[in-house]
Amino acid sequence: MITAAQEQAQRNRNTLFVEDGELLQIDSFPNEQYIMRIRAPKCAAAAAPGTFVHVSCDVALPMRRPLSIMRAAGDWIEVLYKVVGEGLRLLAGKRPGDAISVLGPIGQPFRLSTERPNVVLIGGGVGIPPMVFLADSLRREADQWRPLALLGSEIPFPFDLQPSSLPTPWLDNDITSSMPLLESWGFTSRLSSLSGFPGCYNGYVTDLAERWLQGLDQEQLQQTEIFACGPTPMLRAVAALAARHSLPCQVSLEEFMACAVGGCAGCAVEVLTPTGPAMKRVCVDGPVFDAQTVVWR
Repeated sequence: MITAAQEQAQRNRNTLFVEDGELLQIDSFPNEQYIMRIRAPKCAAAAAPGTFVHVSCDVALPMRRPLSIMRAAGDWIEVLYKVVGEGLRLLAGKRPGDAISVLGPIGQPFRLSTERPNVVLIGGGVGIPPMVFLADSLRREADQWRPLALLGSEIPFPFDLQPSSLPTPWLDNDITSSMPLLESWGFTSRLSSLSGFPGCYNGYVTDLAERWLQGLDQEQLQQTEIFACGPTPMLRAVAALAARHSLPCQVSLEEFMACAVGGCAGCAVEVLTPTGPAMKRVCVDGPVFDAQTVVWR
């Protein structure tokens, strides 16, 4: 009999790649935040919104670090991270031309439904990258989707704030700050923070989402789905928000990982399944889960 782990391994066969990537570009932002563009053609070709890579930070450090993919195009991928610990500090010291070993893409991606074209993207902090990747995929069929990106951060955003030219009649006129990249794609985005950044909503990103949802009628709600990534307290609040409005919601969980390929089970979380509660590995069973199946602690 084939075990569940063996079935998972068979599904992952020929979908993961180990590449000797090359750092093409690194941009730094306040509070030790970095966006890196890495040449990794096989990973770029197979990447999907919600998947991630396991990156080698330095030859002196054997353990890799999991990083969400923010964009993938041509032969490159982009990742955004904040320095936390020695590994990411070593990675931040790399320069264009340096070699970076990349394992990926890993994990189950977000799943879109054409029955729900109102796509609400909620990203918090280093949970912003999967939302950008998902938005990037939507713009290839822009006439089919109506995305709204709501991004929150308590430290300076890893991009310059740009006043939006896209209207949001459900918000006060002075809440105009947006993400320039999403604005250039013609996608409405708004930013929230409790840190008093100019043009941002003063509150949690879930409060911002609540304000938008309260303005929808029943027909509009039936066409809406929420996608989110960020710290666990934010995702717990997003799950509660979706439940209050009876909306489907997919969340990309953030967990500490060792192997990132399902072998160590160190990233397991409790999830409700048709046969009862079960421990699922965030790396390969996720990182994307139905928010209402996650047992929030």
